[in-house]
Amino acid sequence: MAITLFDDGEHRCLMFADLVDDDLDHTVQANQYLIVSGRQGAVIDPAGNMTYNALIMAMAQYFPARHLKYIFASHADPDIVASLNKWLVTTEAKLVVSKLWARFVPHFCSVGNTSGRIIPVPDEGGWFHLGSACIAAVPAHFLHAEGNFQFFDPRSHILFTGDLGASITDHESVAEPITTVSEFSRHIALMEGFHRRYMVANKICRLWAHMVRPSVAAGEIRMFVPQHGRFMVGREVLNAFLDWIESLSCGTDRFDVGNYRMPELPVTA
Repeated sequence: MAITLFDDGEHRCLMFADLVDDDLDHTVQANQYLIVSGRQGAVIDPAGNMTYNALIMAMAQYFPARHLKYIFASHADPDIVASLNKWLVTTEAKLVVSKLWARFVPHFCSVGNTSGRIIPVPDEGGWFHLGSACIAAVPAHFLHAEGNFQFFDPRSHILFTGDLGASITDHESVAEPITTVSEFSRHIALMEGFHRRYMVANKICRLWAHMVRPSVAAGEIRMFVPQHGRFMVGREVLNAFLDWIESLSCGTDRFDVGNYRMPELPVTA
């Protein structure tokens, strides 16, 4: 089942959130996204092999996979793009990914399948034409991967934030957007542990918030839509998230010499 995030009759953004049982082998719930603009489409962070069959079947109700132009990958983790080989076999789409990962993602694929099919994105990001729209690859490096991009769709005013804003929650609640600051405040408990460990440092969080805040203030970005968990809607909620992430102690901020010790030899009988 797809959740419609935006639809103006010609341009559409869909979210797929319940394709893999989150109890299966302790897998983490993940969202996949489809943008359709006219006769062209792009899938964002299509996930791994467990998701591929369900996603391509669910997508078929809205857009034929053979017409996909792009696969947008925020970074190269398995839950992002481990199914790449199957997508390259069944579609003509090209993979858009950081230049840092362009030579690593072929390890997910059969020999030769990635030839001419990977678009390496420079650190500063860039724009990609999709139908009558343009999608931006927005720098979000070290949030959490070394080469990491978020994807911004100006037409829908959605910033697809990847792992930033992710929450560890169940399938049932994912379809419900966060629309009030009080609800966001309660939601922090579901984000905090993940962000403290997976985001690299507060400096990076501050740089990102400084970059994004003017677009939120101007109404250009109206939704933060992460790869895991619930999405956020409205200027007040987005500003609350920016305030929270800007002050978060995370990653290397929380590590010191005590975290780096050689393990003691096991006691033998």
